[in-house]
Amino acid sequence: MSLKVAKRGAVPPFIVMDVMRAANELEAQGNNIIHMEVGQPGSGAPSGVVEAAAHAVRTERLGYTDAFGLPTLRSAIAKHYKDTYEIDVPVDRIAVTTGSSGAFVLSFLAAFDEGDKVALAAPGYPAYRNILTALGIDVIEIHVGPETNFQPTSELLSQLDVSLNGLIIASPSNPTGTMIDADGLSDIYDYCHAQNIRLISDEIYHGITYDEAAESVLKFGDDAVVINSFSKYFSMTGWRLGWMILPSDLIRPVECLAQNLFISPPAISQHAGVVVFECHDELQGNLEKYAENRALLLQELPKAGFDKLASADGGFYIYADVSELTNDSAAFCKAMLTETGVAATPGADFDPDRGHLFVRFSFARDHADMVEAAKRLVAWRNK
Repeated sequence: MSLKVAKRGAVPPFIVMDVMRAANELEAQGNNIIHMEVGQPGSGAPSGVVEAAAHAVRTERLGYTDAFGLPTLRSAIAKHYKDTYEIDVPVDRIAVTTGSSGAFVLSFLAAFDEGDKVALAAPGYPAYRNILTALGIDVIEIHVGPETNFQPTSELLSQLDVSLNGLIIASPSNPTGTMIDADGLSDIYDYCHAQNIRLISDEIYHGITYDEAAESVLKFGDDAVVINSFSKYFSMTGWRLGWMILPSDLIRPVECLAQNLFISPPAISQHAGVVVFECHDELQGNLEKYAENRALLLQELPKAGFDKLASADGGFYIYADVSELTNDSAAFCKAMLTETGVAATPGADFDPDRGHLFVRFSFARDHADMVEAAKRLVAWRNK
């Protein structure tokens, strides 16, 4: 007798985690591995956050909090929007979540029903696609490339031959690191508003930009969902803490879902997260390291034959077109790992149709690692 297994679990794996496992296995065997596969900061949480967590352990009960998080943390997030974007966000629209992953689940559940159609860019973060699929929501992929800076546009949206219920955007994006400028964001917002399309803006890489600051879609109106995280710029990846800015019609639905699915975000992480907005110098120091790594790789990767690169405006990724080197980026990355000890992620994670021609490099780790990785790749490709 075989028991039923739900179809929801039949989504594709998160390939980057498979790559990380293979890299860790080689590392355990004594090989020197440079990790450019995983998108997380190489640095830990700021010292002020660690101190606040230790203080909370000693002095706080650390029980359940409100489903939407500690009032002190929600107020700190509201102040962040005022200080960073000059936008006033009412505290009652702020929901603290269990990582941005919790925010994606909650927003998708609250905004869309089974059979609804939600568009997203390909290449893009695979968890959008896989969570939507697990929930029975139809994914409409918008194939984007260098001609639109690997981002969707209002013109591309207007060319779709399907009526959309939702659109997910990310600026800066994963895996490309590209951004949507203010005019492009305004056009997308206006299009979605006019067509009654629920817009969800993933802004988790805000703060990690190199030429111009990223704009929040909140600048253009208050009926989009904005998702952010403490994992990237704020360097609190393992603390599993994120947040949402909700339009008024989703506040209560999301709250009811959060109460039932998560009860509350991790209490200790919330107490620690309150002070992260005060750790500016340390966080900017991390950004300077990313910028140094980015400049190095943009200079050195072309010497290894990786000369068709997305613009890497923000985040800590470089997305490389390797179509002139291989038509199987998974096999290419496997060979790269075993022959050079450099772990990178094949593009199939981000684009099921064209990802076999792309590779993503993460440059969030120490500069010395990036220098060594560049040397190995140049030697490998020119041997």
